Amino acid sequence: MVKTSENKKYLSPKDLAEYLGISLRTVYLWISLRQIPFYRLSRLIRFNKIEIESWMMKKKVELYN
Repeated sequence: MVKTSENKKYLSPKDLAEYLGISLRTVYLWISLRQIPFYRLSRLIRFNKIEIESWMMKKKVELYN
């Protein structure tokens, strides 16, 4: 069984870009600016899916009437 990004606990930069619907270049920009929570395992970069979802909720922009 192949794991899709929906089933994974940790995502690669490519998986994250696909999951969020953004470019891989944007993911690497956010990493370089340390704007997104990530883990570095030697040369590998991984994202905890739960932490990314929490981070996204903190970025929510409220609408005003």
